[in-house]
Amino acid sequence: QTETVLGKERQISHTLHCMGYGSQRSVRTPLLSAVTKIKHLQFTQEHKDWTVEHWKTVIWSNESHFQLHHADGRVRIWQKQHESMHPTCMSTTLQAGGGSVMVWGMFSWHDLGPLIHMEQRLNSTIYLSIIADQVHPIMLMVYPNGDGFFQQDNAPCHGAHIVQEWFQEHEGDFTLLR
Repeated sequence: QTETVLGKERQISHTLHCMGYGSQRSVRTPLLSAVTKIKHLQFTQEHKDWTVEHWKTVIWSNESHFQLHHADGRVRIWQKQHESMHPTCMSTTLQAGGGSVMVWGMFSWHDLGPLIHMEQRLNSTIYLSIIADQVHPIMLMVYPNGDGFFQQDNAPCHGAHIVQEWFQEHEGDFTLLR
């Protein structure tokens, strides 16, 4: 009976392959709440008529976390039973994941901004210093008439009171894209 099941699995696999399907890992996407989905929809509706020229006035920003050494445990090798301890049959590991790096950066149609290495988790104080020291001068240089838009995601530190106050004080220099 096992051979019959294996034969059917192979037949199904072969048929799917002939139809153009392949086995692969699924694409990973963030889990979005209902509120976030509504906000995304509102954003797209508000900007659906924007032209390429409009989008050229936006400077985008984000922070990202990168693993320096990552193994997901899916590495497979072919070996004989007695070869498990042979050096060519081993994968090295690192304690505590091997480290990571956090960076913040910005880009626009016109140019790339700085890529800033974050020594610690991004909080409102650190973010405010990035906005004041990096974003503000670049926005003034790229959009001297104050017609540029700055985009940020809705990370908690972006909505902090001190950050929002700073944007209000500088609202004539550029517009914060909602």
